[in-house]
Amino acid sequence: MTKPRIHYNAAHYLVSANKFNQCPEDMGAEVAFAGRSNAGKSSAINALTNNSKLARTSKTPGRTQMINFFELNQPEHKLVDLPGYGYAKVPVAMKVHWQQHLDEYLQKRQCLKGVVLVMDIRHPMKEFDQMMVQWCKESEMPLHILLTKADKLSKGPAQSTVLQLLKQLKPELGELISAQIFSALKKTGVDPLKQRLDSWLLSDAATTSDDAPVA
Repeated sequence: MTKPRIHYNAAHYLVSANKFNQCPEDMGAEVAFAGRSNAGKSSAINALTNNSKLARTSKTPGRTQMINFFELNQPEHKLVDLPGYGYAKVPVAMKVHWQQHLDEYLQKRQCLKGVVLVMDIRHPMKEFDQMMVQWCKESEMPLHILLTKADKLSKGPAQSTVLQLLKQLKPELGELISAQIFSALKKTGVDPLKQRLDSWLLSDAATTSDDAPVA
């Protein structure tokens, strides 16, 4: 029997939420992408969906202030683009609003099946990254770390960064944690990312859930 597949290139914009109560109905299964601003989160989503215009990649805060929902080929499956952090020119009050908004989403969203934490492979585990890792640990939420901009490093150092990160986090998170290298520019790591997302989004439909290989 053929396993169900998700067609990520069918992703389309659904809605943006400025407050938790503006999120779409809490049903089905969704995966959230989180990351510091300029870590390559929007580019990663665009590479995954093969749509360069799906997620905003501008460095200027705009729609990225909100939680953005993208519907996949089946309405019950969604990708979620969480607000980016680290904008130096954003007022403190706005940053506080984003943090409260993000925390409420992570705490209350029942259909959230996993978090993809996007980090620049050259600058992993900054303060925001540590906060997200801690939240996933406390919530027992599956976490997949996407080490982006891998084209900036040669293969050896890139793989070493993945292994060091897993060595650091595995003792605390165990099977909740996985990681891979990724390059939106070179399209490196797109297939392993799809496999990881499939294992989360199709967990109720699939009879088995194989681990995505570390790239």
